[in-house]
Amino acid sequence: MPQPPSAVSRDEPVIRERGDACPGALRLHAADDGHLARVRIPGGLLDGAAALLLADAADRLGDGHIDLTSRGNAQLRGLGAGCGGELAGVLERAGLLPAPSHERVRNIVVSPLTGLDGSGLPDVSGWVAELDGLLCADPAAAGLSGRFLFALDDGRGDVAALAGDVVVVARPDGGALVSTAGARQGVRVGARDAPRAALVAARYFLDAARAAGTRAWRVSELPPEHALEPEWLLGRLESCGIAGRIEGAPVPPPGDGPEPGLVAGADGRAALSVLAPLGRLTSAQWRTLAGIGGRLRLTPWRGVVVPGLTGPTAARALAVLADAGLVTDAADPWRSVTACTGRPGCAKSRADVRADARALVRSTPGPLPVHWSGCERRCGHPRAAAWVDLVATPQGYEVSAPGRAAETARHPDLAAVLTAARSTIQ
Repeated sequence: MPQPPSAVSRDEPVIRERGDACPGALRLHAADDGHLARVRIPGGLLDGAAALLLADAADRLGDGHIDLTSRGNAQLRGLGAGCGGELAGVLERAGLLPAPSHERVRNIVVSPLTGLDGSGLPDVSGWVAELDGLLCADPAAAGLSGRFLFALDDGRGDVAALAGDVVVVARPDGGALVSTAGARQGVRVGARDAPRAALVAARYFLDAARAAGTRAWRVSELPPEHALEPEWLLGRLESCGIAGRIEGAPVPPPGDGPEPGLVAGADGRAALSVLAPLGRLTSAQWRTLAGIGGRLRLTPWRGVVVPGLTGPTAARALAVLADAGLVTDAADPWRSVTACTGRPGCAKSRADVRADARALVRSTPGPLPVHWSGCERRCGHPRAAAWVDLVATPQGYEVSAPGRAAETARHPDLAAVLTAARSTIQ
């Protein structure tokens, strides 16, 4: 099956002619359905009061929805061109703009269930606030692109597999391994030094990108002669008073997010894990989530974890969320269906892919996940090892899957073609 572009090969470095235009909360993006704001929420960690302010902004300034991104951030769509100042005021009251000069670089993902599921793995949620504070306090860090990603993994390998530029993985004995994208080795440091070490690694990238002169946005875009070396990273850490040693950095398998449902923790505590169909929540669904436990964790798999509940309360709340239209069961057909924005939000899209996905989600079962794309860019495609790829063309949808020849189909034949593709056995 045709594959979307992935990490850039270091044999073919990107040479950029312009700066990063990635949208943010203050830099709105003009889309076909209005302006778009992307609100960075480090680690996806959000308190209920801030969540409710976001819902109010979605209703008053946008289209009444909140989209979840593949980095655990939130997007508001359908915004008016002149609402930027008002939106900034809302976000400031919500505590979501601690450093306006750095708002687009606060891209931090963390293992969503860290400290919640009784796994015995270290709780690394505290790293998020510390790293975010260090980023916002460092003037040089404002030079990172809006696409640069920090991944903080508690050792389960979920967010370590999300192509982070700087990856920090906790070790069971209290240490942490800090590595950069594509590196086979990293630097072992003490857990307390992990957030500061992550910032040092990011500044190392900025220096290498400046020396390369290619305006690289991500570590994978650096040319080979400017690749980040573990030995150099170790030297930089030691110069900052951070002791470490070089260790191998195993390549994690494709990361999976939390399964929908009840997540049992220690001491009778529980959390809820739900998914938003196609990553989109109405403001009413969002308010329901915010009101259950007073805290949310947005996940890079376009889901939400609600922590801090007791067992009986959690079971009742899960039923409420199911009634609200959220995915609460791993067997739900929406569990394995994703789509790009499509029409009317994207001018490049040839179809309203979300409407088409909704029309067929219940009638096209199969073991393979499926992704609907409005054009060949395949935005938001899954990180699974294999999936059914639907791309809108002028002749209909081109449907392909590993080990199966691509086939173009229109309605009403599309359902049968998609079902067959999802059942392809490799």
